[in-house]
Amino acid sequence: MKAITDYQNKKVLVLGLAKSGVNAAKLLKRLGALVTVNDKREFDDNQNAKVLLEEGIRVITGSHPVELLDENFELMVKNPGIPYSNPMVKRAQELGLPIITEPELAYEVSEAPWIAVTGSNGKTTTTTLIGQMLNEARTTGHAYDAGNIGIPASQVAEKATADDQIVAELSSFQLLGITQLHPEIAVLTNIYEAHLDYHGDRAHYVAAKMRITMNQTPDDYFVMNWDLPEMHELAKQSKAQIVPFSRQHVAGARAYQEGEWLYFDSERIIKASELQIPGDHNIENALAAIAVARLKGVAGSAIAAVLRRFTGVKHRIQYVTAFNGRKFYNDSKATNVEASSVALTAFDAPIVLIAGGLDRGLSMADLTPLVKQHVASMVVYGETAPLLQQVAQDAGVPVERVEQLPEAVRVAYEQSQPGQVILLSPAAASWDQFKNFELRGDQFIETVAALEAEEK
Repeated sequence: MKAITDYQNKKVLVLGLAKSGVNAAKLLKRLGALVTVNDKREFDDNQNAKVLLEEGIRVITGSHPVELLDENFELMVKNPGIPYSNPMVKRAQELGLPIITEPELAYEVSEAPWIAVTGSNGKTTTTTLIGQMLNEARTTGHAYDAGNIGIPASQVAEKATADDQIVAELSSFQLLGITQLHPEIAVLTNIYEAHLDYHGDRAHYVAAKMRITMNQTPDDYFVMNWDLPEMHELAKQSKAQIVPFSRQHVAGARAYQEGEWLYFDSERIIKASELQIPGDHNIENALAAIAVARLKGVAGSAIAAVLRRFTGVKHRIQYVTAFNGRKFYNDSKATNVEASSVALTAFDAPIVLIAGGLDRGLSMADLTPLVKQHVASMVVYGETAPLLQQVAQDAGVPVERVEQLPEAVRVAYEQSQPGQVILLSPAAASWDQFKNFELRGDQFIETVAALEAEEK
């Protein structure tokens, strides 16, 4: 970790906890900052706040009191999930208080160079693949996954050395709070319509994603999905060397699929049929990772070895188990229609779809043709259940509505036939019934395991 003095005796407000907030507060204290943490959750039910208080950090819980900003803070480190419409954040902006997110702080202290990955879908899979490829047959240092993948970047940055590499998954929420973060390689997997309740409109969402390249120079690389025409225009905003990838073998792509093979700069890497993760979208994720790994000098044989054994990341079209002729997949990370659309096209077998979650006021209609083509029946729950019922009815697919996910799993199994896939792909955020998509996916896995034990 770099021994920086920028935060010595600097009054810093950490707004919002969770993993990233806790690690940011601890790091700031070690850097000599005068840290105050403010979290909306009540203290008695706030283990993170208790931990920080025990370490001598000032903690204010139970609300976000705007008057706290009268204390002349010099910086706010904001939890990415707190929107800029929050009164506390709006007041900080009015005061001209700099607002950053935890990855920016991590980058400032990091000795290791960064690779940064963003996109509407595929971020976690691509980040994980890159990390494994960079570590395959590595003789010096280590590549660490970090960021939105679930490991706070500041936690990793403290231990990573100049011989290491940080591969950071960055969300649009996190990217809005960076100023200096400068990846030597940036990746944009794709851009669809997502998080508009946070960003306001698509233009602001796209602008947030493009911040991943804003500090890059002509010595850096920007890996982009060339199958999306929008990327060709967005590429003009970057000073980095553009490295396109394309599943459709669009002209100019350096990583691409041609016939049954995946290539980089005319070098055969692996047959698409050898990938262990299903779906065309995962071919795109593999191509993005191949591009990064080859740019970093990883041998094609090492890249292929990783792809042959990689079976996916948890909660993203994750194979769970199979019994009585049914296969179960957990795609809890599909928090929008686009992500679920990808999952529905990933299987050859008929699907019993479990979907539902937080109603953000967005249309589900785009799912209808895919449901009609790929889904045998649906079980829906949560706030979006009425919208998903309408999708099923429009598609001519049987549908049953339940209240909770465990019940949905059991009903889906009862509806299913041997040879079918039972897929949790919610097409909505988890926050109506779960704190995060991970807990939703974990409950799905636990319910499936209990069901399997009963069926034996």
